[in-house]
This record gives sequence, C-alpha cells and structure tokens, in this order.
Amino acid sequence: MTSRWLVVGAAGQLGTDLMKVLDGRDVVGLTRADLDITDSAAVSEAVRSAAADVVVNATAYTAVDAAETDELTAAAVNSLAPGFLAAACAAAGSRFVHVSTDYVFSGDATSPYDESAPTGPRSAYGRTKLAGELAVARELASAYVVRTAWVYGASGNNFVKTMARLERDRETVSVVDDQRGSPTWSFDLARGLVALGESGAAGGVYHCTNSGETTWFGFTQAIFEELGADPARVFPTTTDAFPRPAPRPAYSVLGNARWLAAGLPPTQPWRDALHEAFAVAGDSFRNPA
Repeated sequence: MTSRWLVVGAAGQLGTDLMKVLDGRDVVGLTRADLDITDSAAVSEAVRSAAADVVVNATAYTAVDAAETDELTAAAVNSLAPGFLAAACAAAGSRFVHVSTDYVFSGDATSPYDESAPTGPRSAYGRTKLAGELAVARELASAYVVRTAWVYGASGNNFVKTMARLERDRETVSVVDDQRGSPTWSFDLARGLVALGESGAAGGVYHCTNSGETTWFGFTQAIFEELGADPARVFPTTTDAFPRPAPRPAYSVLGNARWLAAGLPPTQPWRDALHEAFAVAGDSFRNPA
C-alpha cells in the first residue's frame, strides 16, 4: 500500500475528487495558491518536501478557446510544468501520474484510439498537452501519462452544470450531435488514478474514461433525464452551427486495452456513472451557481 501521496491542483475539479478518494490516507494537497507549478525551483522544493511515494498532477490550463490566442500561457502550465514535476519526481524517487487529454488526437478516427495511436492535435490546447506528455516522458520514463476526456464533476464548471443551467433557463436546448466521446465522471477518474498509482504497472501512456460512447446531444438528453426534465426539449444540431475559436475533435473515444491488460479495474459505463454522480452529488449539478 502506498504510504504517502501529493496531489497538485488539489482544489480543482479532479483534485477535489482525488482528495476525497484519498481521504484517510497520508496525503498532501497543494492548490494553485500553494504552488506555482510554472516555477521549476518551487516545484522541486515542494516535491522534495512532500517526500511522497506518488505525485499526481491534477492541474491544467483547460480554457480551450482562450488557448488559441494565449498559447504561451497554456504552454507554461500544460507543457513546461509537467516536465518540472516529472524531473522533481525523478530526483525525489517518487512515482508520477500526469493527466492528459483526448485533444492530443486529430479527432478524425472512426474507432477508439488506443494508447499507441498516432497523435495529431488540431488546437493550441492539444499541442500544449501533447508537449507536456513528451516532457514527462523525457524526464521520467517510468511516469504514468493518463489521457481522459469529457470530464465533469461536482466541483468547478463543466458541461453537466452548463446544461443544468440551460434546462432551468430555456424552453429548449440545441446541442451538437456530430461529436462523439465518452463522458467521464471525475470521481471515477480519481479512483482510476489512485489504482494506477498503487499498481505495479509499467510506466507510459494509459487511457481512462468511463466506458461506452455518445454525442454531446445524447449526453445532454441523459442529463435532462437525471434532472427530471423532458429529454425531448433537447434538439440535435451540428458543429458548424456553433463555430468556436478552437476546433473540437469529431471523434475522441479512447480505447483502454493497455489499462485492462495491466489488471487495472475497468471503469463503469458512462450512463451509470452519470446516474451515480447525481445520486451522490446531485445538488451540485442541479443547482449550479
């Protein structure tokens, strides 16, 4: 059993759930206010002082559209900082778990991307996250890089809360039906990351999402059902109808063959996870700020 953990980004959506999963264990949580992860010296000292067996990086620059015009800021957090953390873990003898994204792929596949599939990011956000993956691999070959997608949770802003607000404020909602992915509950992701950190699995790239796939339209219909609203109030539309600064992957389903081959616990279907999320933290989703 791992004796000590360090969670970087402990106040964020994923970090909050990691702290819950690790409750009762020896864990140190550092928030953005506690640690500037773009300061290599500060990162080195924080990891050395924590003396953790496993360090998890749960922080990232996730403003996908803003990154298109502010790639330098995104790169500081998503590209440079993971390398600083990996180097600090190498020096301290800590295992390192770094979280990445489906945006490292081009999104033009028609079947789930496996862990070894060629990358090809189409956005600034995706480029900075891929650069972070490469930096981690250079600094610490035994590190775990875990790609995930479509994450939502009780803490922070996310798609589920946005749809809950729209359900409350509008008679109907139009949502794109030509982008496919796997909605992933951050608490399930946190459980998976802890299991990986405690495992003896080989380092490298893993994928962890809830299983199955849907579109944003299908996801929204399920959210309406959990809210007790009529899913017929949700209408399908196309990506072209909602142009955004950053291109979105049309297909971002991640395969998890390497995860399962390592003997790690399979994740539950995305629809079951959404139902459980509402069961345990429904007020956070039903009454977003």
